[in-house]
Amino acid sequence: MIDVMDSHLPTTEAAVTACRALADEYLREIEVTHDIGADQTSRRSAAGVGVTTDPDGTLPHEAYVEFGGLPRVTVRLYPEDDALISVEGVEFPDVPRDEVPAFLRSVFADRAFVKARRFPPGYRLVVPLPGDRTYKERVPMIGLTAWLSGKVR
Repeated sequence: MIDVMDSHLPTTEAAVTACRALADEYLREIEVTHDIGADQTSRRSAAGVGVTTDPDGTLPHEAYVEFGGLPRVTVRLYPEDDALISVEGVEFPDVPRDEVPAFLRSVFADRAFVKARRFPPGYRLVVPLPGDRTYKERVPMIGLTAWLSGKVR
């Protein structure tokens, strides 16, 4: 089994395994959908009809992970070693696949917060990671859900 704090997740399946371990740890339901093949993955729409492999002969593997409970969290794991994570509708694109477990742990362990700005008025969802790294994304004013409102600082 893969350690969820492993600093290297070599495959999409390894990242899915880490997501399942975090779901177990934080008592969250999880649903996973797999897309395998160049004709199935979202970033390879130009693969052509009937083409399932990349030019190097490999089968690209993409997964969509949805966690139950609050906050609502989804993860799309891409074959290119990155992910798109959505927390309550706030999207964090291009998160390296190796940082997905630390990102999710920060959200599930209640370390993520919303920073309010007075002028110009606005909000940012901040997800701190170990080693003084943070991810910040703008929260639309009308997109401030009850969970996000409860995290405003």
